[in-house]
Amino acid sequence: MSKSRISVHRLTLAAVMAAAYAGLTLLLPIPQYGPVQFRVAEAMTLLPFLFPEAIPGLAVGCFLANLLGSPYVLDWIFGTLATLLAALWTSRMHNRYLAAVPPVVCNALIVGAEIAYFSTLDGAAFLPAFAMNAVTVGLGEALVCFVLGTLLLRVLDQVPALRGRSARQAQN
Repeated sequence: MSKSRISVHRLTLAAVMAAAYAGLTLLLPIPQYGPVQFRVAEAMTLLPFLFPEAIPGLAVGCFLANLLGSPYVLDWIFGTLATLLAALWTSRMHNRYLAAVPPVVCNALIVGAEIAYFSTLDGAAFLPAFAMNAVTVGLGEALVCFVLGTLLLRVLDQVPALRGRSARQAQN
């Protein structure tokens, strides 16, 4: 019985994270798609550092946001893949301040390549377009993750109900 409670709790937490990610992405009137992005919901990609439930929640939330906000099927797939890989990698980080690195790297490379592909259609200009998009996407992601994401982790540390939730939380 205890196992099913944990499963329901984890499923609910993942669903709430998915809804929050999709809602923040779709409702905020700031650039969320394209070569210049400031996707505030990406601050949540640091949550797998503390909560394993965030991994499927973020992937589903990103997929829903891209499905409803982007006309490109490849964005639905590769944008979601970038968030999923970043969440998996973040969950394995041992330092909260370095937990922002995986989302920045994954999004700069994967989303940067995706945008370059759309803008050049895999032509000779792909590499310069990729370099430019990787930098612009990476800068926006770095700002969100290193500022908002690390602040989010710090705030969550102050919530008494969440203390002791993660062994890593106590170490860092």
